[in-house]
Amino acid sequence: MCENAPKVIKFMKKIIVGISGASGSIYGVRLLQMLREAGVETHLVVSHAGIMNMDYELGMDVKSVNNLADYHYKEKEIWEKIASGSFKTDGMIIAPCSVKTLSAVANGYCDNLLSRAADVCLKERRRLSLLLRETPLSLVHIENMRKLTQAGGIIELPVPAFYSKPKTINDIVDETCAKVLDGFGIETKHRFEWKGF
Repeated sequence: MCENAPKVIKFMKKIIVGISGASGSIYGVRLLQMLREAGVETHLVVSHAGIMNMDYELGMDVKSVNNLADYHYKEKEIWEKIASGSFKTDGMIIAPCSVKTLSAVANGYCDNLLSRAADVCLKERRRLSLLLRETPLSLVHIENMRKLTQAGGIIELPVPAFYSKPKTINDIVDETCAKVLDGFGIETKHRFEWKGF
């Protein structure tokens, strides 16, 4: 190597994880665990309804979930660094994403840190993935998904891939989370790749 060659500096990936009040808080928690395994720096913001859901569905309090992230913020702390485009990240995942949060992001209604951080990803053209949890879908939901997609966001419905032959609920969650992370260029051992028949 030439002595005067510029040094290549590698930066650790940074991902924002949002957990909103829809059912499926297990997705957000599992994503945090997988991101830690992959050596990715995580920034977490959980909505008030998300905190209630984690307790109800998983028996986990917010402190336990905060401990899975490198940095964590409260929903009302709109002044935090993830609310600014000058703080560079590789994007954001909201898992699960309620239709309320979808609506806020799709319509630019940034009244809390969760929706503002997502809005920053859209305006800075960073990857934004929403694991939307709702069924059936009304036309309002579909219109908001259309608007978000046109703005550059990605709707990722947590739909099980049964061709991976899952044996447990955890297998289903892991495969979904691995697929989401694959979109960010983050490889995990949990990703199933279809090889054909």
